[in-house]
Amino acid sequence: MNEVVRLERLTRSFSQGGVTIEVLRGVDLAIAPGEIVALLGPSGSGKSTLLQAVGLLEGGFGGRIVIAGVEAAALDAAGRTRVRREHLGFVYQFHHLLPDFTAEENVILPQLVSGAARPAARLRARELLGALGLEHRLDHRPSQLSGGEQQRVAVARALANRPQLVLADEPTGNLDEHTADKVLAQFLELVRGTGSAALVATHNERLAAKMDRVVRLHEGVLA
Repeated sequence: MNEVVRLERLTRSFSQGGVTIEVLRGVDLAIAPGEIVALLGPSGSGKSTLLQAVGLLEGGFGGRIVIAGVEAAALDAAGRTRVRREHLGFVYQFHHLLPDFTAEENVILPQLVSGAARPAARLRARELLGALGLEHRLDHRPSQLSGGEQQRVAVARALANRPQLVLADEPTGNLDEHTADKVLAQFLELVRGTGSAALVATHNERLAAKMDRVVRLHEGVLA
């Protein structure tokens, strides 16, 4: 397989007050295995919409989406869920951790859903959280963690099932600059270490420059 994801002539429009708003106007993008791509653009430029397309999280798109060699148009709801579970990992601006579970449990659970045995899932969770400097926070719930720690747990969760592609939507946008730099550095190191590819949406030029390639979303197309 030559690429983890391929988008061809991707379009998305919305109707609002009788007016059609074209958010994506023919996006072409391919990401190679292990490549980390920054998706740069100001707020409201359609970055999140593009990530939703790649993540098979929403319908209504025109064009072609191929994930890990699978044509998205050929998938039903169960098929899209399977592709997300087997091939994709997600990190959002807000961590979306399960509040009643510990850091370790938040990383174990997606592995159990994918069929992993609990001992192996626990070992993987501890390996990832340890790599992120959270070996002393395994038994803490999200409310007991700082913002940066919560986001690092979210990174570990996204990588738990060894996805081919990680989709990150402003993953450090809710953090102060120092913490953002630290979390992003750990994220990039961990993604590169696992061999996953990543598409990272950001409006921060400085952070984007740390990645392998930068694409810019402007007026609905990639420049």
